[in-house]
Amino acid sequence: MIEKTSQLKKIFEEKLKNIKSVQDIEQLKVEFLGKKGSLQELMQDLRAVPNEKKKEFGQAINNFKQAIEKSIEEKQKELKKLEWKIKIESTPSYDESLLIQKDFGSLHPITIIQREVESIFESMGFTIENYSEIVDDYHCFEALNIPPYHPARDMQDTYYLSTGQLLKTHTSAAQNYIMRKYGAPLRAIFPGRCFRNESIDACHENTFFQMEGIMIDENISISNLIYFMKTMLSEVFGRPVEVRLRPGFFPFVEPGFELDIKCLICGGEGCPSCKDSGWLELCPCGMIHPKVLEMGGIDTEKYTGFAFGLGLTRLAMMKYGIKDIRTLNSGNLKALSQFV
Repeated sequence: MIEKTSQLKKIFEEKLKNIKSVQDIEQLKVEFLGKKGSLQELMQDLRAVPNEKKKEFGQAINNFKQAIEKSIEEKQKELKKLEWKIKIESTPSYDESLLIQKDFGSLHPITIIQREVESIFESMGFTIENYSEIVDDYHCFEALNIPPYHPARDMQDTYYLSTGQLLKTHTSAAQNYIMRKYGAPLRAIFPGRCFRNESIDACHENTFFQMEGIMIDENISISNLIYFMKTMLSEVFGRPVEVRLRPGFFPFVEPGFELDIKCLICGGEGCPSCKDSGWLELCPCGMIHPKVLEMGGIDTEKYTGFAFGLGLTRLAMMKYGIKDIRTLNSGNLKALSQFV
């Protein structure tokens, strides 16, 4: 029995030396460790061994099995390293002195519009801030005058995480952080990606981009808000843009408004992008609620302010005549590469 095991070990070692590929190693594995392999034959022979010798022979077979498994594992690692080496050596080297291709890449339309709007607001004295996409309940809701069980939470289908945090549903989630960072007076915008569990259609997505803006100072009013928004829109579109204000409810502003822009895709006649209304909801806005200012550490006896949530995704659709919002997240290079 010991002699047979030694012979099989020599056969195995000889075959292992001739292994050239992963397929070869798999065949060798089946030959020795398979259900009908050499090791299984040894286990069957063990039945005929006297009881006093079974422990000794069984240990020898087990040692042989462990040696095979270890050798196969080491050979597999060796073959993988060899495969990577061959791939690396066969990969053409990059010559940085080569001339550039005629075809250039392009920025995403939302990136273009975001940079343009940022530049406009910077010229009007606004600071640009970034904020996390994963936030806590306090900043996304409570600090915005939306306490637990407030019915306004039903307005937004929120993605909650197992950690108790959530994906921010609006860029307003940064308001409290920005107020406490800078205090008053304050002019700041903070663009970002937002998430809501919505049904997707031509004008709704579950992932979209907004830009929050706040201005806090003495004697701020709605007229300041209208001025800054109309100035920004006329700069973006290169011409005066028709807008309208209508009442809107948002717990973090009082009074609250919806700022709509006349649909530039259909010229106000009605299309799927504007739900055949001729108008596109672009900017929820209003005067910052005193409670929100207080939670941000702002003296409400001295300061007032306005806030707006500009839809960068919809603004890009208006700017470039994109009829279906789904195009922007599609990854369709043919559709998106036209924006240079």
